[in-house]
Amino acid sequence: MRRGIAASALVASLALTATACGGNDSDSGKSDGPVTITWWDTSNATNEAPTYKALVQQFEAANKDIKVKYVDVPFDQAQNKFDTAAGAKGAPDVLRSEVGWTPAFAKKGFFLPLDGTEALADQAAFEPNLIKQAQYEGKTYGVPLVTDTLALVYNKALFKKAGITEAPKTWDELKADAAKIKGKAGVDGYWGSTQAYYAQTFLYGEGTDTVDAAAKKITVNSPAAKKGYGTWLSLFSGKGLHKADATADAYAHIQDAFVNGKVAAILQGPWEITNFYKGSAFKDKSNLGIATVPAGSTGKAGAPTGGHNLSVYAGSDKAHQEAALKFVKFMTSAQSQETVALKNSTLPTRSDAYTAKVKADPGIAGYQGVLSAARPRPALAEYSSLWGPLDTELPKVASGSESLDKGLGNAELAITRLVPDFRK
Repeated sequence: MRRGIAASALVASLALTATACGGNDSDSGKSDGPVTITWWDTSNATNEAPTYKALVQQFEAANKDIKVKYVDVPFDQAQNKFDTAAGAKGAPDVLRSEVGWTPAFAKKGFFLPLDGTEALADQAAFEPNLIKQAQYEGKTYGVPLVTDTLALVYNKALFKKAGITEAPKTWDELKADAAKIKGKAGVDGYWGSTQAYYAQTFLYGEGTDTVDAAAKKITVNSPAAKKGYGTWLSLFSGKGLHKADATADAYAHIQDAFVNGKVAAILQGPWEITNFYKGSAFKDKSNLGIATVPAGSTGKAGAPTGGHNLSVYAGSDKAHQEAALKFVKFMTSAQSQETVALKNSTLPTRSDAYTAKVKADPGIAGYQGVLSAARPRPALAEYSSLWGPLDTELPKVASGSESLDKGLGNAELAITRLVPDFRK
C-alpha cells in the first residue's frame, strides 16, 4: 500500500497520454523489429523507481527482441487512469497493481488470467496467501512483486528514556506508554492517522471488518465496528497523544515528525523503511523498533495485507502478451526480488528471495516478523473502494466536526450504494 506520495499530476497526465497505448505501440508493429511493451510502475519515483528502471535495462539486455517503455505513474492516480485506459482499449501491457485492485479489474476483464503461463512458472515459490490474494473466482490475475502490512514502528531511544523496555501489546498499554514518554522525553508518544486504511486495524482488533463479504452484509456501523473506531478516536486526545491532523498533508506531517524524533510511535508500512533511515532519529538503524499493531478488546491484532502484483493487460495482442509474460517472470524472479529488497528495503513475496543479505536489513527483518498477523483482503471487486467513504468521514470525526455515529452512518449509506446487494 502507498499513502500520501506527492507527484506532479500535470507531468503524469502528459506522460500517460503519450504512452497509454499498450499493444498498439507504433514502434512494435514492425515485423522485423523488437516488440515494445509498456509498463506502468506505481512505485515511489524517488526511492524505488531507480531500482526498477535498472532491472528493466537488465531485462532488455538479456532479451534483445523486447523493449520496455517504462512509465512512472503516481500511485494515487494509477487505479483510475488504468480503469479509463483499459476501458478505451489503450492500457499498458503490464501494470504494477495494488493487491486491492485485482478483483475489480479481473471482474471487468481487464487482466489476463496467468494460470499455466510463463509468468507463474515458479508459483510454488511464492507465499500461498499472496497468490490467493491475486486470485478472483478461481483464476490468478497477478504475480506478487512486493508485499507489506502495517506495524507499530517506534523510536527505541525515546521508549528507553521513558523507562519502557518493550512495545505495547494493547491500545491501553500504548496510551500509558504515550503518557510516560511525554513526561520523561517531552515529546508525544503516538500520532495516529485519520485515513481509513490505517484505521482498519482497529476493526480487526474487534473481530470485524467494513463488510462481511461471505454473508454479504455491511458491518461498518455494527457495534463491534463502533467499538473499534471508538478506540481509534480515543487515541487523538490525552497526555502524549497527538491531536488529529485532517489536512491534505497529514501523511507527510506524521512521517516527518517520526523520522526526526518528534513523536515516538506511529503506524506505518515497510514502503517507508528507506525514508526512516534518512531521518535524524534513525541514522542508527537499530533504533527503529517494529512491532505488531496493538490488539483490541478481543485480544486480536493485525493489519491489512498490502503490496503489489504485476498484472498483464488482457486487451494486448498475442505478441505483446507473450513479451509481457516473459517480463513479469523476470521482474518477479528470486534474483530480481532480492535486488529490489536490498535497494528499496521492501518485502519479497517468495521464500527464496529472503537471502541472508536481505534478512540482514533490520527493517525487512522487523516487518517480516509481523507479516504473520496480516490479514488478506476478501476477493470482493468493490472492497478497495469501500475505504473511500471512510476517508471522507473519518477526518471529520477525528477533528470533532462530526460525531462518530453520524460519520459511520454516512459511510454506511455510501457503502450501500457501492454494494447494493449487501444487507445492513
